[in-house]
Amino acid sequence: MHKTLTSRIVLLALLSMPAWAAQVYTKEEAIKIALEKSSDIQSAEQKLEAAEAQVSQTYGAAYPKIDFSATYARTFGVSDVKSSNAISQMLDETATTNERILAGTLDAMSYGLNAMQGFRWGTQVGLTATQILYAQGKVTTGTKIAKHYRRVNELSLENAKISVRFDVEQAFDQMIYLDSALQILEASKAQLEEHINYVKQAQASGLATELDAVRAEIQLDNLNSALAKTEKDREVARNALLNTMGLPWNAEASFSGTLRDPTVENYPIPDTSMSVVRSKRKELAQLNESEQMYQQSINIAKGDYKPTVVLGGSITYQNGQNRVFKWDAPDWDENISKQVYLNVSMNLFNGMQTRESVAMAKTDLRSNQIQKESAERGIKLQIESSVNTLNDAFNQIGIRKRQVELATKNFELTEAAYKVGRDTQLNLLDATMELRSAKLDYMNALLNWNSAYNALLKATGEF
Repeated sequence: MHKTLTSRIVLLALLSMPAWAAQVYTKEEAIKIALEKSSDIQSAEQKLEAAEAQVSQTYGAAYPKIDFSATYARTFGVSDVKSSNAISQMLDETATTNERILAGTLDAMSYGLNAMQGFRWGTQVGLTATQILYAQGKVTTGTKIAKHYRRVNELSLENAKISVRFDVEQAFDQMIYLDSALQILEASKAQLEEHINYVKQAQASGLATELDAVRAEIQLDNLNSALAKTEKDREVARNALLNTMGLPWNAEASFSGTLRDPTVENYPIPDTSMSVVRSKRKELAQLNESEQMYQQSINIAKGDYKPTVVLGGSITYQNGQNRVFKWDAPDWDENISKQVYLNVSMNLFNGMQTRESVAMAKTDLRSNQIQKESAERGIKLQIESSVNTLNDAFNQIGIRKRQVELATKNFELTEAAYKVGRDTQLNLLDATMELRSAKLDYMNALLNWNSAYNALLKATGEF
């Protein structure tokens, strides 16, 4: 009985999930889970948070800076001051009364002066505020760099999501192909087992020979080998897809979906012009933002040629005669100092460091520009290769579909002729194998087209 190619592909190739599966994932569900659990995306999100904090940090440089400091110190190595009459002892017996009085006075003054420097404890408490009035444009430029860096990380996160979606799509399509291949092989096995039963019955009645049975058994063994290999490939592909989704391996997990067929539905071909691709490829956008960062870095490096102006003020309490458990009350006249200042500083010579910093910043900018030019050439080549692969895959689908139709017709005619004794069993086995191979080749052509289509979408920034 003749069946159309469409009905055979639906029955034998397109996947429908078993009822016993513990968890069945559609492609959309698999992508959603992967976007939530991917370590690459989580890492990119953390980097974006750090970039956000960096922007806030650079804004902080434009605000006043207030510092508080408190010091309570003990000075070691200062000898205890003791009263002495060293000057009086220098007088001899001939000294007059006035000289002895003057010497005693000098002994007392010496003790007092030494006592002023002999305290081991001291306190200093201060509050300082500074405001940058002009810093060669570094504050504003630093904020611009931080914003560009944040945008780079935003694009990096978007690109990570694209890569995850692409990887899931590719792995998911591979699962669909392997599930379909298993269905084709199992259907072929059931068909071959039915043929073996027919041969055994015919052999018992003398209508078939032992050679016919041996040939059928040999092909069944080959088919079982192919089926076992495909099952192992499917297990590996399933675990790889679960890993891409960020899930642990699960032998009962299964996936539900179909491969896109461009001969059944028209899928839009993305615009491959570079003017459009430049605006959509995240990698190029990242390089553009990086170029702006390096340009601003040159401005910061050149800023060292200009002065820095800072407005500041401070209030400080300082007392060098405090003891551990005996504090003096602040004396606003003697212990408190207040000041407001305007500081202007400018580097006159630093060993050519500023000049070399500018040179290195320009080198970084040029390296980024070279990288962008190389990336554009690589993208052009990637698009051209994807287009050629897609066109070839589309042509192969038509060829393989025609082969399935011819192989189906050949099998049906050969099977009918064999059952009435007008064709050999060897030709029937060949027809069975050709039909199985044609179906597998058709599914492989669909897989190749889907892979090429995804690659072209990603290459043009449409994915």
